[in-house]
Amino acid sequence: MQHDLFGRAAPQVLDLGQGALLDYHPAWLAEHEAEALQQCLSEQCIWQQPHIIIGGRRLPIPRLQSWYGEPEAVLRYSGQTFQPAPWLPELQALRMALQTLCGKPFNSVLVNLYRDGNDSVSWHADDERELGDEPLIASLSLGATRKFSLKPKAKQHSKSAIHLQLGQGDLVVMRGATQRDWLHAIPKTQQLVAARINLTFRWVKA
Repeated sequence: MQHDLFGRAAPQVLDLGQGALLDYHPAWLAEHEAEALQQCLSEQCIWQQPHIIIGGRRLPIPRLQSWYGEPEAVLRYSGQTFQPAPWLPELQALRMALQTLCGKPFNSVLVNLYRDGNDSVSWHADDERELGDEPLIASLSLGATRKFSLKPKAKQHSKSAIHLQLGQGDLVVMRGATQRDWLHAIPKTQQLVAARINLTFRWVKA
């Protein structure tokens, strides 16, 4: 997999206020690269559907996921602990390219599979203690276009909600105070949409 990191146009930088920034790279991966990567991950990832506690009920998350990374990059959320699987070669290559682009290291990636419009992720922030005070999250979309929504955590925030339509090969980098001050989500949709894979690279403190 080859990545032309130097011939691409500069990203669209969204200033969310108070030190929160989002870099939007449309079609960061070329369509043929994105399609090949989506097919590879669909077949090779170790897909799981863990359960979380919502309102006292134990329910499966509305999507499938896989967790890859260095052995010490243990993910903890919703009262559960996830041990990373060893890097797939394709994920390792993507990791190296994104580290060059972002100027930051990544030791893990969460891969989510949204099978259709019924699969989603609710409002949340990637603000777990293991991610540090200002985590940098690089989020790559493969497959069907889905709405990516952000809204401020505080109602009195001067900014309003933001919605991006993320499609094949689009990259979003959330940095600065984004996880501290903002929530993001992939809402359900009644539209007929094909499968989508999303990869979020991050650094997890040991």
